[in-house]
Amino acid sequence: MAASAVDKVFDELGKMSVLDLVELKKKIEDEWGITAAAPIAVAAGPAAGGGDGAAAEEEKTAFDVVLTAAGGQKIQVIKIVRTITGLGLKEAKDLVDSAPKPVKEGVAQDEADSIKAQLEEAGATVEIK
Repeated sequence: MAASAVDKVFDELGKMSVLDLVELKKKIEDEWGITAAAPIAVAAGPAAGGGDGAAAEEEKTAFDVVLTAAGGQKIQVIKIVRTITGLGLKEAKDLVDSAPKPVKEGVAQDEADSIKAQLEEAGATVEIK
């Protein structure tokens, strides 16, 4: 199977030094007017222009489940933390012992509520941030 032109160029780029790549980037910017900064500025523009509404919308999609206290049934809480996170026994115990500590970060609202319910059922104190 013959390599496509894109694959050939990609392979050649992989062989170049960092200095050569920087020089190539500058030449592309000068020759074709393409810059790496433009997409970043465009992406940052709506967030800055949208104000708090855009930031609040982002926060609503990802939540952190924070264990604030293990409670009276620490062993049950460790078991649930292991199930939720996939951590080993020692790591889960260390997480529970070092509360307040995030159990899971960047999860959807439904998953965060489910995790909170499981941990509270075992006697832990949990916050969703």
